[in-house]
Amino acid sequence: MQRCVLLLWGLQAGCAGLSPGESVPHVARIPQAARPAGATPEIQGASYQEPVSSLPASGQTIATFSPQPVAPPFVDMSELSVDALVQQVLARNPSLAQMVAAWQAASARYPQVTSLEDPMFGATIGPGTIAPDDAGVNFAYRLEVSQKLPYPGKLKLRGDNALAEASAAGLDVDDMRLQLTESARNAFYEYYLVARALAVNRETRQRLDEFRADAEALYKTPPRDRKVSLQDVVQARVEIGRQEERQLTLERMREVAVARINTLMHLPVDGPLPPPPAKLTLADALPDAQSLRSIAVARRPDLEAIKNRIAAEQASLGLAHKEFYPDFEPFFMYDRFMGNNSQSKDLASMLGVRLNLPVYRNRRYGAVGEAEARIAQRRAELDRQIDQVNLQVQDAYAQVHESERIVRLYEKKVLPDAELNVKTARADYMTGQIPAISVIEAERNRLNLYDRYYEAVADFFRRRATLERVTGGSLIPLPQTSAPGQPGHFPGVPGDQKLQ
Repeated sequence: MQRCVLLLWGLQAGCAGLSPGESVPHVARIPQAARPAGATPEIQGASYQEPVSSLPASGQTIATFSPQPVAPPFVDMSELSVDALVQQVLARNPSLAQMVAAWQAASARYPQVTSLEDPMFGATIGPGTIAPDDAGVNFAYRLEVSQKLPYPGKLKLRGDNALAEASAAGLDVDDMRLQLTESARNAFYEYYLVARALAVNRETRQRLDEFRADAEALYKTPPRDRKVSLQDVVQARVEIGRQEERQLTLERMREVAVARINTLMHLPVDGPLPPPPAKLTLADALPDAQSLRSIAVARRPDLEAIKNRIAAEQASLGLAHKEFYPDFEPFFMYDRFMGNNSQSKDLASMLGVRLNLPVYRNRRYGAVGEAEARIAQRRAELDRQIDQVNLQVQDAYAQVHESERIVRLYEKKVLPDAELNVKTARADYMTGQIPAISVIEAERNRLNLYDRYYEAVADFFRRRATLERVTGGSLIPLPQTSAPGQPGHFPGVPGDQKLQ
């Protein structure tokens, strides 16, 4: 009996492709967001794999990776930085936890599909043999132990399919990280833009207050020396009222920007945030577009996920071919129905095997055709996605380059001329050469140009965030920040510094 049980387990290990005493390996790709601290990755192309020595013992569960508790964000930070925000979003956003859970669920399929079915035990008795001892009939019974074994190679192919799907799910986690990083950066630059607009608004109101005071002083001069009318003072007050209205709109936009950032961090929408930096420095020059396209094709996680799903479909095709071969069910049986004489006792132990007959081949041919069609579908999907990646990189690269040129144009030409226009208008008004509306128009034009300038700065970094997403990761350092009051300020705007 013991020898037969050992024989069954030997056949089980052989169908799994293992040596006697060797356990079933479990190799699953661990996504970037869920890698444990101190893990040493084994890089194979763009994939990360970490072997697990064996399956969990009976009663144990498969280890999972959960987001660790994190401290409250931005403690003791006097100025919000984009890299700190990205880290908090990746640590707190539930979308990433959702994708990690999906990867964990896919990884848990491997031990399920590579394990054999439970052994079967059967018992049979002869009711007619249940009689008193003096009846002359021996008690008859039959005991049977069997184990279903798939055709050699099937378990391995099922495991290959599960591992490839789990790896693809892990790459989906990496893709979600890229999307969340882009969303966090866009929210940060929106927050920065609103803060800069509020600073320009405050500066414009201060300058208009000064102009109104000058107009009132000129109006209060004796009539024979008076160079202005009351209308000049009223026009200045009207423009100040317009700027106060604009301040209310900007404050509402700031509340929305704060709510967006807190929502990305899975925090109350009205939670406090440090102020954004007063300056964003344009980063170094980008690589050429061709290099960026090559980088994107090599490391985009969605492309790698499609490649893993192609590998999964190829394993399914191999499994469909294996279905043309029978599965086995070896069994051991001890039979006491043979009789009562002493010679029949030597024939009570028996070994045997059952197998299915794969005679209905049409459904197997259909499975092969389906698997081949799915492989063709995945390969076409990969080609289409590569084309889309190249287009996305080229489009994002052109937009970043455009924004950089616009920022430089405003720095070197437009803003200095706007400042000079306001300065000369104020001087000419004081000498009575131009009316008050000309000074107000010059201030309004300066305000609009500064708004457009900061919008161009924010566009540059937002478009760069998109470029980094479509290329699969960071290419250049994060924007540097500096405190207000350093050299490089544009004249008249507190806390605003010229980009270097």
